[in-house]
Amino acid sequence: MISSMTGFGRGISNTETFSLEAEIKSFNSRYLDLSIKLPKELSDKEFEIRELVRKKIRRGKVSVFIQIKAESSGNTGFNLDQKKVEGIVQALGDIKKYAGLQDAVTLRHILELKEFLFEESFEDKDKIFENCIKAVNAAIDDLNSMRKKEGAELENDLLLRLSVIENSINRAEELGRKPVEDYFARLIEKAKQLVAGITEYGDRLEAELALLAERYDVTEENVRMRSHIKMFRDVLQNDDESGRKLNFICQEMNREANTINSKSVSTELSGIGITIKEELEKIREQVQNIE
Repeated sequence: MISSMTGFGRGISNTETFSLEAEIKSFNSRYLDLSIKLPKELSDKEFEIRELVRKKIRRGKVSVFIQIKAESSGNTGFNLDQKKVEGIVQALGDIKKYAGLQDAVTLRHILELKEFLFEESFEDKDKIFENCIKAVNAAIDDLNSMRKKEGAELENDLLLRLSVIENSINRAEELGRKPVEDYFARLIEKAKQLVAGITEYGDRLEAELALLAERYDVTEENVRMRSHIKMFRDVLQNDDESGRKLNFICQEMNREANTINSKSVSTELSGIGITIKEELEKIREQVQNIE
């Protein structure tokens, strides 16, 4: 089953003293383009987290955001440094004095510098990392679940468009040589208007008809198109890394469609060729979103 490259996932792991939350977003990309934003407690674990994501996500522009929060009950996870409070109050008083300000120093002014007042007291780094892995795995599973659901919708749409192309090929085969023979008949009528005694060239005309029939015959293209359609369906059902393969098959199908269009000698065949091209373009757009 195919997967989309677009999705969002979220995972949370809680302990008595803190909770760890991981969010993952992914968008279309030719390769795996991975960016990770970590809290300082996990800054030395980026490689391990990156490898964990790589094992479960193969393609896409993927952003991972991880944050850690202290639980409101029990240990707050922060220690207040009283000496820093005194230092900040003194520094604010000095600034007020030097700047000639009359405003009083308030709690709001002090809390503007709160990052200097508190030290996070999550001491068990191994426990933090253990819960980080749980949260990231949950986020990846959530993301992949969403991507698979969208992939199922994409697969249904692709199969319907393949059926339209297949029906167009069937119609082209039903027409057989008739478009070429009609085209040749029109050429003969034009030739009669230009050349007297056209019947003298009967053998030559038959030879030309044979050449035209060979030149404008699309049997080989139809056979190859059917082969590509079968391969496309097989990849949809059985291949894990389907995005790049489907894109390549689309290119080959488009090549055959261009040849069919170039060999069209009737409005009906031209319409069939246009229908195939339109469906292939829609398929190609959808394939860009497949992992």
